[in-house]
Amino acid sequence: MVTDNNKILVWDAPTRVFHWLLALSFAGAYITSESDRLMGVHLTLGYTMVGLVAFRVVWGLIGTRYARFTSFIRGPEAVAQCASDMLQLKPKHSVGHNPLGAVSIVLMLLATLVVVYTGWVYFNGAAHSVKEIHEGAAGLMLAVVGVHVAGVLLASVMQGENLVGSMISGYKQGLSKDKIGWSWWPLALVLVCCVLGFWYLQWQSPVVNTQGGSGYQSEGHGYSNPGRYGSQGWRGGDDD
Repeated sequence: MVTDNNKILVWDAPTRVFHWLLALSFAGAYITSESDRLMGVHLTLGYTMVGLVAFRVVWGLIGTRYARFTSFIRGPEAVAQCASDMLQLKPKHSVGHNPLGAVSIVLMLLATLVVVYTGWVYFNGAAHSVKEIHEGAAGLMLAVVGVHVAGVLLASVMQGENLVGSMISGYKQGLSKDKIGWSWWPLALVLVCCVLGFWYLQWQSPVVNTQGGSGYQSEGHGYSNPGRYGSQGWRGGDDD
């Protein structure tokens, strides 16, 4: 029987760092999406999200037990059963991600790629319809995140376990035989350094193309003005 005293290491440090960096990057990108002045921040955070997803895909193949996709991606029957258990307020305890959580994770990874790709294409001169796809994908991702957060909070209450806290500490309720052996904190540190290093480089030489894409120029975003961001990094420009 699993009790509150059976705390085992489940989430390795790279998985936890990825989780919070992706959440921070998406929140920052969403908040800055309408600001001309902060477009450099918006683009940088978008590219950061792609890098994080690339890392997660690799780590999902070679990472620790509960980080690997094979440990939590299940078929439709398992997802339906998990949803039924949740609706009946009788969720089964899962050491790693449950099947519903797995669905939200996959959707968020895929949505990230669609959001960033369409944003990049539009910024480099695509038609306005691409912007609509970009915004729609971002809205879908926000909805998935909202459902994911709600599900985590609901499961935390029903299971009597702080699942948000476990993604910070790495520890969950479980049996000793189910724990992972090491947190891989050096790799997590490397991941943080890579992200911070990328942000620093973008502050010095921003990703904003000062010649601009025709899509943004035609809507008055003003990136055709050379040097608008070039000399001021993320800090230049005026809001719409």
